[in-house]
Amino acid sequence: MKNRLLCVLLAAAVAGFGAGCSNGQSSSSGVSSAPSSAPTSSKVEQLGGDAQFHKFDQPVTVHIGMSVDPTDKTLPAGDSADNNQYTRYLKDNYNIVVKADWTAASGSNFDQKVSLCIASSNLPDAVVVSNRTYMTKAAGSGLLYDITDLFQQYQSKQVKEYMEKSKGQAMENASYDGRMYSLPNITCDADGVIEMLIRQDWLDKLKLPVPKTVGDIEKTAKAFLQNKVAGENTIGIAGPSKDSNLYCDFLDSSNLVGGFDPIFAAYDAYPGYWLNNNGTISYGTLSPNTKKALEVLAGWYKEGLIDPQAGTRDNVGDPINANQVGIVFGPWWEIGYGNGDSFKNDPTANWQAYPVYTDDGKWNVHMKTTGTSYTIINKNASEDVVKAIIIMNNALVRDEAIFDTKVAVGWYPLRNVMAPSDEVEHTYTECLKVLQGKADPEDYNEKENTYKILYTDAKKCKQLIKGPFDKPLGIGNFDQKTDWGEFQRLYSVMVGDRPFATIKPDKTVYSAVYSQTEGMQSKWANLWKLEKAEMLKIVVGKEPVSSFDNFVQQWKAEGGDQITAEVQEVAKK
Repeated sequence: MKNRLLCVLLAAAVAGFGAGCSNGQSSSSGVSSAPSSAPTSSKVEQLGGDAQFHKFDQPVTVHIGMSVDPTDKTLPAGDSADNNQYTRYLKDNYNIVVKADWTAASGSNFDQKVSLCIASSNLPDAVVVSNRTYMTKAAGSGLLYDITDLFQQYQSKQVKEYMEKSKGQAMENASYDGRMYSLPNITCDADGVIEMLIRQDWLDKLKLPVPKTVGDIEKTAKAFLQNKVAGENTIGIAGPSKDSNLYCDFLDSSNLVGGFDPIFAAYDAYPGYWLNNNGTISYGTLSPNTKKALEVLAGWYKEGLIDPQAGTRDNVGDPINANQVGIVFGPWWEIGYGNGDSFKNDPTANWQAYPVYTDDGKWNVHMKTTGTSYTIINKNASEDVVKAIIIMNNALVRDEAIFDTKVAVGWYPLRNVMAPSDEVEHTYTECLKVLQGKADPEDYNEKENTYKILYTDAKKCKQLIKGPFDKPLGIGNFDQKTDWGEFQRLYSVMVGDRPFATIKPDKTVYSAVYSQTEGMQSKWANLWKLEKAEMLKIVVGKEPVSSFDNFVQQWKAEGGDQITAEVQEVAKK
């Protein structure tokens, strides 16, 4: 939900309300809107005029840039990026008017647009950027508003709780030179735990057990292909899209679909992460264990077990949704949120999630950073506009659950997710209690509940999930017809996150840093480009596994050793 949730789909075209960036000027004007079908103050209780949910006396217009998925068709006819259920809610309840100065397709097109706006010193009032590098570059160039004091005054109780739960990491991420220059994304830990997602109905059809180890996965993928479970187009194991990665890395540490993180972790390898071994820093990609995992993946690709279009396919979701894929590695939300058309095309598609274990039965996982995206605010924005942006963030945190889930969350302006780190696991546990009759949905009906969507989830699970509840849930337990959006969410939570909610990993690995050091500003882009290209070439057989050693030497010579030394110094501090 990449945070989106969630950057599930990458698109190639630019959609726009204009090619240029905003001039950064803020305004307060009476902009009319379409008749509201969104929840208004009758459904959303205002908190007594508190500053955190203040309704302005006069309309305050916030100019934004926005990432959109041009393939998404969930927006009702007549609605747009700046005139929909959520923007009308903001106008009705807070007198905040949203104006989308420009939109761009999610993924590389949006990132290029943001880069252009920063390079030309021409940001809109606010935009959600996809990683911290954009924030620090804009802040270092003197383009951003110092929100330190206003944030302390206007953050809501829930937002404050989420910031505190991060133990200072969210504030550190949002700051530059000790001052706060952005609103940080705070996501649940589960986003960074990449699992094996598999068609249980395919296993059942072939009378196969659930694969647990790398060797088991190889045997299972072979069986899927040999039996042509999905016909001639059967794919044993999905691979990454052409603009994606083979594994998560320290700058992009979560929400990867189609990579091979669990395979690397099964060899105790964590490529893309900076590893701290008793005070000594090393780069995980360079380890011998990474080479071992690459050799396995290269063998799988050569045998046809991995999608032949891995690394070149426009979208890994296409064959998944066409029900041609037996196994894909991804986060909890991929089966539910991410693969909705799979169920529409085959309502019996029984996707399940499982850990991948080492040969000696250990579950190793790498862990994500606190958050990956940031709402940055133009230094030229008026104080009222900055207050409005903070209030928008408060409102999203508190009230997102009240909106029609048939409309994709990507249409919410400045949606920069904030959540407790354990939100999905807690939701799984409490919803299971409701299903088993051990709790009632009304037990979770609290104003500004820390787990903001739990009350809705608890009510909906009673409506959409049937028993038995004494064994893992599958597609047969879910009502797909009554409320499609809630089905997707509940399937993601109750099936997709079941492994992380019920099984404690044996080893959790964090990167020593999740942002760039000074030396990376000039060198990392080339090093990462080299790494991505060389690793993919090895997997798809364009280069032998032995070329890994040459890559290591080249990486070190082209600045890798210098950057490692810098990370070492950061780790000491």
